[in-house]
Amino acid sequence: MAPWPELENAQPNPNKYIEGASTHQSKGKDTGKNDGTGPAPKIELLPSYSTATLIEEPTEVEDPWDLPALQDTGIKWSERDTKGKILCVFQGIGKFVLLLGFLYLFVCSLDVLSSAFQLVGGKVAGQFFNNNSIMSNPLAGLMIGVLVTVMVQSSSTSSSIIVSMVASSLLTVRAAIPIIMGANIGTSITNTIVALMQAGDRSEFRRAFAGATVHDFFNWLSVLVLLPLEAATHYLEILTNLVVDTFHFKNGEDAPALLKVITDPFTKLIIQLDKNVIHQIAMNNELAQNKSLVKIWCKTSTNTTQMNVTVPSPANCTSPSLCWTDGIYTWTIKNVTYKENIAKCQHIFVNFNLPDLAVGIILLIVSLLFLCGCLIMIVKLLGSVLKGRVAVVIKKTLNTDFPFPFAWVTGYLAILVGAGMTFIVQSSSVFTSAMTPLIGLGVITIERAYPLTLGSNIGTTTTAILAALASPGNTLKSSLQIALCHFFFNISGILLWYPIPFTRLPIRLAKGLGNISAKYRWFAVFYLIFFFFLTPLTVFGLSLAGWPVLVGVGVPIVLLLLLVVCLRLLQSRCPRVLPTKLRNWNFLPLWMHSLKPWDNLISLATSCFQQRCCCCCRVCCRVCCLMCGCGKCCRCSKCCEDLDEVQEGQGVPIKAPEVFDNIAIGTEAPDEVKAQADAPGTKAISNSTAF
Repeated sequence: MAPWPELENAQPNPNKYIEGASTHQSKGKDTGKNDGTGPAPKIELLPSYSTATLIEEPTEVEDPWDLPALQDTGIKWSERDTKGKILCVFQGIGKFVLLLGFLYLFVCSLDVLSSAFQLVGGKVAGQFFNNNSIMSNPLAGLMIGVLVTVMVQSSSTSSSIIVSMVASSLLTVRAAIPIIMGANIGTSITNTIVALMQAGDRSEFRRAFAGATVHDFFNWLSVLVLLPLEAATHYLEILTNLVVDTFHFKNGEDAPALLKVITDPFTKLIIQLDKNVIHQIAMNNELAQNKSLVKIWCKTSTNTTQMNVTVPSPANCTSPSLCWTDGIYTWTIKNVTYKENIAKCQHIFVNFNLPDLAVGIILLIVSLLFLCGCLIMIVKLLGSVLKGRVAVVIKKTLNTDFPFPFAWVTGYLAILVGAGMTFIVQSSSVFTSAMTPLIGLGVITIERAYPLTLGSNIGTTTTAILAALASPGNTLKSSLQIALCHFFFNISGILLWYPIPFTRLPIRLAKGLGNISAKYRWFAVFYLIFFFFLTPLTVFGLSLAGWPVLVGVGVPIVLLLLLVVCLRLLQSRCPRVLPTKLRNWNFLPLWMHSLKPWDNLISLATSCFQQRCCCCCRVCCRVCCLMCGCGKCCRCSKCCEDLDEVQEGQGVPIKAPEVFDNIAIGTEAPDEVKAQADAPGTKAISNSTAF
C-alpha cells in the first residue's frame, strides 16, 4: 500500500515516549564502566497510541440548503437594565425605519433601472415589433418577447405594446400568444440580477441565486411544454375567446396604482419618459424614430381652430359653400388642430439635451449602484434584526406546514399570498426581487419561495386583466383576451409543475444551478448572458433566415440535448445497462464535461487583478470593498481572502502531531534513532507502541 503523502518523510522520535531516556542514555555513556554495579534506570512508558487515530472520522456532511441558525449574540432582554431596554427599543425602531427607507429606495431604483433600459434599448425593442412576417413564426415571436422585455425591464410595457398592435389589427391574437410567453420569461431577469449582488458569501449566494432562478426554470419549462401544445391545438386562443364571448365585460375603472402613488413623486424628479414613442415605432410611425423618449413638456394643450387653407381642386373643399378661388389658388376652411406646450417637466434631465443613449447609460450605472447599495444595507439590517426569538417566529410562520392531513394546503395558500402581494405592489419583479435577499439570508426556504413565486406570476396577470378592463371600447376585447392568455398560461404551468411533488423540477434544477454558481461564481453571469441574450438572439437570427435554416440548425442541437439528458438519466438511475465506457463522462475531453478548466482559464485571464499593486490602487480597492460589502473583491487590499477556497484546497483532515504515535510508520529512520531503538532498554518500548 502506498504511503500517505503527508507522512512519507516524517521521522519518529521514540525518546518522546520514554521519560528520562535522553538523560539516562547520556549518563550511561559516562558511567559505562559501572554498568554491572549501578541500578537499572526506571523507565516509564507513556500510553500506547494507534495510528488509526491519525485519520479523523469523517463528520456528518452538512446540507448546504439547510437554513442557518440566526442566533442572537447580543445581551438578553432579561439581563438589560432600564436604560438598556429603552435604548434597545429605540434601536429597533430606528432599524425598522431604516429598513423601510432602504426598501423604498430599492423599489425606486428598480423603477429607474426600467427607465434606463427603455432609454438604451426602447427604440430597438419597438423595431422588433415592426416585422409582422417574422412574428408569425411562434419561435421567433417567443424570442422577441424575451428580448423586448429584457430591454425595457417591464413585462407590462411589452404587453401594452402587444395589446395596441392587436387592437390596431397589426397583429393577430394567435401570433401574440408566443410573445406573451416570452415576456413572461424576460421579466424574471430582474430578481436574477438582484441575486448577483449577494455573490460575496458563497452560502448566501447559493440560496439567493437558486431562489431567483426557480422563477426562470418554471417559465422556461412551461414554455417548452405549452408552446408546442399551443402551436398544435391553439387551446389558449380558443379558451380565452370563449371566456370573452361568454362574459360580456364592460369598461371599468383604471387598475389601482397602489405602489406608484408612493414611488412616482421621487422617480419623476429623476426621469420621466414618453412611452408613446415606443408604441408609435411599433406601429410603423417613421416620425417617431427621431423623437426622444425623455419627456420634456408635461403640461400641454390641444387647440382646434378654423383656418383658411389651399387645396388642389374644388373637389377637396370641405363643402361647396366654404370653397372659393383666388386667381390660380383654391381656398377652403378647415379645422386645424395644433399642440401648445405650456409647462416643462421637473426632472433632472429636462434641460440637458443629451441623447437617449447617454441618459440611459448614466441612469443605468446610477440605478445599479443604488440597487446594490440598498440591497447590501437591507441584507445587513435584516441580519441584525432577524435574531433570537424574532428569527424563530418568522421562520416558523413562513416555512411551517399545516398539520397532517392538511400539509398540502400550505403551498396553495402561499400561492394566494404571492398573488395578493404582487397585486398590491403591482409588479412581480418588485415582489420577487424583495424576496431574494430573504432567501439568501435563510429566512425563506426554496421550497416555500417556489409557490410564492408562482403566485407572483398569477398576481401580475390579474393586474393586467384590470388594466385591460379599463381599455377603450375598440381595444377592450383584444386587450382582455391577451391578458387572459397570460393568466391561463401561468395557470397551465402551475398545473404542470406544482401539484405532484415529483414534478417540481424547477426546485431541483435551481438547486443544481445554485451549487454550481456557488463554486464557480462567474457561471452565474454566463448563465444570465447565455439564456437571456445569446440564445434569444441566435434563435431570432436563425428565424430571419427562414424555417429551413432554423430547422436544419435547431433539430440536431435539440436531438443532441435529448441524447445527453437520456444518457445522464441512465448513468444515475441504471448504469448497468450502459457499456463501461459510457457509465461516466471521462471518455470526453475534460473541458467538455467539467467547469474546472474553464475556471482555470478565467482565473488566468483575471490574474492581473490579483497581483500586488501600488498604494493608489490599494486605496481604490478598499473603497470598492466598502461599497460592495463583500470584503473579498480584491487581493491587493488584502480583503479578499476566501476561507472557503482555502478549506476546499485541503485534503482529508489528518491529525498531525509533532511526531507520530507509531514508530513503525517511519519509512527511513536516521542511524541514531535506529541505534537507540536497538538499545536493550528500548526494545520493549517499540513493541508496546506498535498497533
